Amino acid sequence: MNRSMTVLAAALGIVLAVGTAAVPASAATTATAGTATTAQGYTPSPGIAANSSEDANNKAFYEAVMKSARAKQAANPYLLAVTVTYDTTNAPTFRTTIAQSAQIWNSSVTNVQLRSGTNADFRYYEGNDSRGSYASTDGHGGGYIFLDYAQNRQYSSLRVVAHETGHVLGLPDHYSGPCSELMSGGGPGTSCTNPNPNSTERSRVNSLWRNGLALVG
Repeated sequence: MNRSMTVLAAALGIVLAVGTAAVPASAATTATAGTATTAQGYTPSPGIAANSSEDANNKAFYEAVMKSARAKQAANPYLLAVTVTYDTTNAPTFRTTIAQSAQIWNSSVTNVQLRSGTNADFRYYEGNDSRGSYASTDGHGGGYIFLDYAQNRQYSSLRVVAHETGHVLGLPDHYSGPCSELMSGGGPGTSCTNPNPNSTERSRVNSLWRNGLALVG
């Protein structure tokens, strides 16, 4: 989300600390610098600093989520929109904010819709990471969004979540953009609280997911 964070968590020194129980931000254990606190069972890939590598990871995440959503809905070829299912079990502190983010995206685009549920296409996790929040593939045909406590206190939490969710839908980071551009992330500074994608971003997502189910096979 901010300029200094990488999109992927470090593979070395991972601290497995977040379970299914709520972990209030005020009570969260601060991770050692250079490590990530993630959910039990996840081993994030090595950190990547280059923007091109971050973009490639985001694209891989989007493609994995689209593939998963298509496979589950192939039996319904006449759906007008692809439904992408997410799981907030491991991000209880942010459950309401995630629902608000999904509502924003669902009212902004027509060719893909986000729904909370089981057998999810991707999952949200929460914890501490010195580099902030990020979206990542898990290396096994799926992906997850990690929400960092400190960053969600420093920046508008709804903007952080909506921004990271934008990666699920296929949008790359563009930190040099204005506050009106959701994928500019933390570029405009902490005073920027806009959680809504602009017209270009909405159009891009609709284009990426146009006739999504018809592309199966």
